[in-house]
Amino acid sequence: MIFGMISFSCPLILAAAGALFSEYAGILALFLDGLISFSAFEMFAFTVLTGSPFLGIFLACLSSCLIVFTFAIIVEKTHADYFIASLGMNLIFSTSVSLFSSLIFKTRGVLTSPKFVFSVTGVQIFAVTLTVILLATAICFLKYTQKGVYFRITGSDSHVLEVKGVNPGLYRVGAWVVTAFFGFFAGCLLSMKISSFVPNIASGKGWMALAAVYLGKRKILKMVIFILIFCAGDFFAAIIQNYIPAIPTSILLSFPYIIAIVLSCIK
Repeated sequence: MIFGMISFSCPLILAAAGALFSEYAGILALFLDGLISFSAFEMFAFTVLTGSPFLGIFLACLSSCLIVFTFAIIVEKTHADYFIASLGMNLIFSTSVSLFSSLIFKTRGVLTSPKFVFSVTGVQIFAVTLTVILLATAICFLKYTQKGVYFRITGSDSHVLEVKGVNPGLYRVGAWVVTAFFGFFAGCLLSMKISSFVPNIASGKGWMALAAVYLGKRKILKMVIFILIFCAGDFFAAIIQNYIPAIPTSILLSFPYIIAIVLSCIK
């Protein structure tokens, strides 16, 4: 059960790790929730169309990162408001799923395919392994490399970078791309876990990831602790319904968000 809960928390951990880069850059990725659902759809679509999960992961990841990179370049070059642009991107990602689903698969509902089937144990092992590798890489990069230090001061002390002849705009763009990379794998794991795609599969996980960044005070290990608390509540809600079916589903679905609100009030 412990391993299952840890694997259950992996998508949220990855999403929060990506959001941390955007927070350091001072341009919090408010598009994350929409991106997670969009990436999950892309993962399903490319896997079904190519017949290969590996190609599906590669093409979907490349597509998500390129789309976010393009938006980031446009925002940076036009000096647009990152906050407004990020919210707009979230709407674009959310609505694009419905559009492409109806165009490609002729439905806006749940998508399944014999080409998109994964074993539960295999997905859990893949999720935990991938999360450990990416999280360790992010920690080492931010803490022990010069570019990692640049990322960490882009939002708070961008003038220091300018004095050193470094363009902070490059790190703002890079932060969104890193967020897209981590957010993609969050969506990828969500769709692989259930061997299908469900509309709004993110279910607010992007917003919970942003909350974890705030509660963890930009510390990855603290973020992970809060995420495990969130997911323990989510995991508990998923299990308890098997034993007490009379509990309204709406209450169970809101349980992890109630925990997030309580923790934010305590903080």
